[in-house]
Amino acid sequence: MKTKFTKETYLYWYELMLLLRRFEEKTGQLYGMQKIRGFCHLYIGQEAIAAGCMTATKPADKFITAYRDHGLAIAKGLSAKECMAELYGKATGCSKGKGGSMHFFSKEHGFFGGHGIVGAQIGTGAGLAFAEQYLGTDNVVLCFFGDGAARQGILHETFNMAMTWKLPVIFICENNMYAMGTSVERTSNVLDIYKLADAYEMPADTVDGMSCEAVAEGVGRAVTRAREKGGPTLLEIKTYRYRGHSMSDPAKYRTKEELEEYKEKDPINQVLKVIQKNKWATEAEIEAINERVKKEVEDCVTFAEESPWPDDSELLKDVYTQADYPFIVD
Repeated sequence: MKTKFTKETYLYWYELMLLLRRFEEKTGQLYGMQKIRGFCHLYIGQEAIAAGCMTATKPADKFITAYRDHGLAIAKGLSAKECMAELYGKATGCSKGKGGSMHFFSKEHGFFGGHGIVGAQIGTGAGLAFAEQYLGTDNVVLCFFGDGAARQGILHETFNMAMTWKLPVIFICENNMYAMGTSVERTSNVLDIYKLADAYEMPADTVDGMSCEAVAEGVGRAVTRAREKGGPTLLEIKTYRYRGHSMSDPAKYRTKEELEEYKEKDPINQVLKVIQKNKWATEAEIEAINERVKKEVEDCVTFAEESPWPDDSELLKDVYTQADYPFIVD
């Protein structure tokens, strides 16, 4: 069975996606135990997007996304330990325990959030791309948003500016069909979100988000265009979240049959089948990967449990760059 990608790529995809899946499953469990509080949006089912995007980019490229950010953050290089600690609100978290689930951040790894305001990251993503263009790098920015955010006005203003300036940004709509809980069919006359790019003569495409291969190829084409100063691309990557919009969502707006239909296309199982058909790993080697991922998740929970809470003195830090900003605290 011939493939367009190497054995190493498939093994990378399998371990990465398995880590994202197990991390999110543990997160859901801990949320139910009230170890994690506040808003929490799981990435379960959408892992092929994170994996495929990593294969199509280089470490210096920047990622920015919405509040469903755990999977993309870990894929970009943030450790499971610092991510779980952030979910716990601990000082060792990637945002010092101040951001929580929706606001993961790491300048070191080129991951610029984690944004709770719907669509806010679209404009900021274009701003990151402008910075790369201004500095003369060949880096690109992947700006992720959901199908719900595609209805925000900032998208149109940003698309117009990005095309005018030919910014090196790939706008990626992770279309999981239901936004918070309302299907695309009920919110727009334009059901194919990638067609929104037509008004700006922006290149656009639709991609199978349940396939690592399709994501890597689609994003790869857009990245190449951006690096060659061809400007932005809109990709509508069609995917499916197995859980509700957030932990408080029972997801009663869709049928069990629809959910099971998408689980049949599960990206982790699809990649594993390719590995097995090509005999790229023995059952013992696959089990070793499974155990390694299991231990990494267990270790990150232990790390979060044992980490300290932020000190009271941290309350007014990291708000402004001015160290002595005159806060009124009375």
